[in-house]
Amino acid sequence: MSFADATQFWNERFDKEEFIFGKEPNEFLVQKTAQYLKPNNSVLCIADGEGRNGVWLAKQGMRVTGFDVSDIALAKAKQFANENQVSIQYSLCDTDGFDWRENTYDAVIGIFIQFADPEMRARIFKQVHQTLKPGGLFILQGYTPKQLEYKTGGPSLIEHLYTEEMMRELSQGFEILELECYEKELSEGPRHTGMSALLGMVAKKSA
Repeated sequence: MSFADATQFWNERFDKEEFIFGKEPNEFLVQKTAQYLKPNNSVLCIADGEGRNGVWLAKQGMRVTGFDVSDIALAKAKQFANENQVSIQYSLCDTDGFDWRENTYDAVIGIFIQFADPEMRARIFKQVHQTLKPGGLFILQGYTPKQLEYKTGGPSLIEHLYTEEMMRELSQGFEILELECYEKELSEGPRHTGMSALLGMVAKKSA
């Protein structure tokens, strides 16, 4: 999918008054932030959408950078940040257009970034590794193939879904600190509601 096609696709979804994934941060991210991150950490949010995760991290005292392919989502995210009196460095781009500067961030956050096909996913893992500081963390949450039974959110293509084996293969140069598949009731706006088949990972860039 080209950048223009992706922008159109996501703009059509985000062009609503409501926040389609809600305004509350992702639960897995909240738990892992408490365990692993500190105020003033430099954090990158991949495809931050309407800003629920980036704004929450900024409110915890993090220095947040984010990007998204949807200008409509980013307009909502910037307004949301203003309402919460936090500042986030947002840019309009996709994962291939972002400037993945080396050794820049203490953490990279990827929450339901399952627009990525297998080739893009492999590139993202390499880009994340490149941009993390040594010892930096990659916090990732996504859906597993069992999610196709629940149909409560996420992509309908099995090749976009996550397995533990896939994560281990992709995580070259990382030390996996946590990796689990589990099922849980989600309530994250109208697009992510109901019983869900989830994978959560925390991986550390080898120092």
